[in-house]
Amino acid sequence: MEKFGFSSFDDLLIKLGDDFRHVGPRYIGPQMQKFEDGSWEGWWGERYKNVSFGNGTYPEAVFLPFKDITDVNEIQKFRMPTADWFDYSNIHEECIKYKDYVIYVGDAGLPDFMNGIARCRGVEQVLMDVATEDPVYCALMEQRLTFFYQMYERILKAGNGQIDVMCMGEDYGNQSGLMISPDSFEKLFAPKMKALFDLAHKYGAKTMMHCCGSCRDLIGRFIELGLDILEVVQVDAARMDITELHNEFYGKIAFCGSISVQNTHVRDDR
Repeated sequence: MEKFGFSSFDDLLIKLGDDFRHVGPRYIGPQMQKFEDGSWEGWWGERYKNVSFGNGTYPEAVFLPFKDITDVNEIQKFRMPTADWFDYSNIHEECIKYKDYVIYVGDAGLPDFMNGIARCRGVEQVLMDVATEDPVYCALMEQRLTFFYQMYERILKAGNGQIDVMCMGEDYGNQSGLMISPDSFEKLFAPKMKALFDLAHKYGAKTMMHCCGSCRDLIGRFIELGLDILEVVQVDAARMDITELHNEFYGKIAFCGSISVQNTHVRDDR
């Protein structure tokens, strides 16, 4: 926005040719704390601080409230977000405002069982949790699903059929393959993702899920569960060539975001 001299984010989207417009409720919940070291509180009590990557900053989790939790009963001591923390009365008006665009709700943080809980518990711990089906992690997954399901059902109801896409996110892959086994996906994740996909379809919205890395081995299952659009297609990851994906899945799923974010090389056979 600074580069183009825009004061409105909508003006930037028009300039970039972006046809998607986001709508969402207003936050009216408890005031999130800010701390002297510049960090701030998230919905689950985690804390973030801006960290430099050279040409800018990004928020990194610096306090993990569930890091050392080993007893499921301890979770009850923590404040958890609820759908009542939001005001949904603005949704209908925003849908009318953006009626000529693709209206979407959600983002890559819904439900984000991998990264979202890792920002409260630690990446290494979450990978171990998935492998061992740790009861604490499973309880946090259930809480997170309940919160997001109730919140987004209220959003979709308020949209009254005007919402086109419900966006979600879950990182199952890395550069070379899956980070979790297909069995772990089927047992821990698939039922919950299907519940969210079914929720979107119930209110006439398409489903779009962000998934980093090489997730080729799960795309067929995504389709069976009800995923309409896969985003982002990380074309430089193993077995994620967009031509191959097109040939295998044409007519079954749409791909969004298939431009490399890792290099600017062009294949000779294109």
